[in-house]
Amino acid sequence: MMRISVTDMHTGGEPVRIIDSRNPASGWPQPQGHSILEKRSFAKSQQDHYRKFLMFEPRGHADMYGALTVPTTLAGADFGVLFMHNEGWSTMCGHAVIALGRYAVDQGWVEKTEPFTRVAIECPCGLVVAKVSVIEGKAGAVSFESVPAFLHAADQKITTPDYGTISFDIAYGGAFYALAAAGQFGLQFGHDPVRLFVDAADCLTQAVKKAHNISHPESDDLAFLYGTIITDGGNGKALPTRNICVFADREVDRSPTGSGVTARLAAMYAKNEIGTGQTGMFESITGSLFSGAVIGIEAGYPVPAIRAEVGGSAYYCGKSVFEIEDSDPLGGGFLIK
Repeated sequence: MMRISVTDMHTGGEPVRIIDSRNPASGWPQPQGHSILEKRSFAKSQQDHYRKFLMFEPRGHADMYGALTVPTTLAGADFGVLFMHNEGWSTMCGHAVIALGRYAVDQGWVEKTEPFTRVAIECPCGLVVAKVSVIEGKAGAVSFESVPAFLHAADQKITTPDYGTISFDIAYGGAFYALAAAGQFGLQFGHDPVRLFVDAADCLTQAVKKAHNISHPESDDLAFLYGTIITDGGNGKALPTRNICVFADREVDRSPTGSGVTARLAAMYAKNEIGTGQTGMFESITGSLFSGAVIGIEAGYPVPAIRAEVGGSAYYCGKSVFEIEDSDPLGGGFLIK
C-alpha cells in the first residue's frame, strides 16, 4: 500500500502540497541524480505515479500544486526542491518558494534569526534565496531573490484562430511565459469569467509553442514555454496591476505567480516601464498581492538580465497522510475538468 505524508499550505490562495523526500517516513523515495536537473529527470521518468497520486483526484484536483524537497549538493543551499503540477514538473515556482521559506523556518531546517532568516533553496532553475520575516520567534511574510530574469522576445505578433492577431512578449523569470494584455482578447478583469481568460491564455500558449523556438543560455532543460500571463497592461506602481497566469495543462494560478511576476518585471524593465529600486504591486484573481522590485542588473550574464525581489505570505492548511488500497481502481489518480 502506498502511503505519503504531506503538509498543505497556500500562498495567495494557490495550494502548495509539501513532501519531504529526505525523510524516509514521508513515503516518497528520494529521486536519484547528482544534480537538481538529474533529480528532476529521474522524478519525471521514474516517480510520476507519485505526482499523479498526490496532484490528481481524489486527493487533489486539476489546479493542485506540489513541492518535493530533496537533498542538495549545491554549495550554500539549505535544501533542494522539485515542483509538480497537473501536467508534470516545473523549473521554478515563486509561490512555493514563499511557502517553503516559512515552512523551513518553522521546521528548524535553518537557524532562526530575527528580524529576517535566510533560506537558500536549490530550484531546477538555480539557487533562489528567500528572506523570511521572524518577529518574536514567529515566521511571517517571505520575499525571495530571483534567478537572472530577462526579456526573451519583445513586441511579437501572432495570428490565433479565435482572437485574430495578438501582440505579446516572451519573458523568463525562472520559467518562460508569454505576456499579453487582456483587452486584445476582449476581456476585462472583474467583469469576464475566469474560463474565458483560460481559453484565451491557452490559445496563445499553443500558438506560441508552435511558432517560436525558445532557448535558455544555461540549459536546454529550461527552454520551454510554461504558460501565458494575461495582464491589465499596468505597471503596478500607482495601483496594483492585475494578472492571471495559466500554465501547464490549463492550470490557473490563484496567486499573482512568483516566477510570473519576475518575468513581468524583466519585461517591464527592458521596456523602461519600471526602474531599479522601484516596487510594483501585482494582484491575482483572488485579490491576493505580491510585491515585486528590480533590485539589480545581472552583470556578465549571456543576455541582458535583472535580479528581482518578489514578496508575499503563505499560510498553513493542514497535514495529511494519503494512501491507496491495492484494490482501488481509481486510487492512482484521475482528473475531471
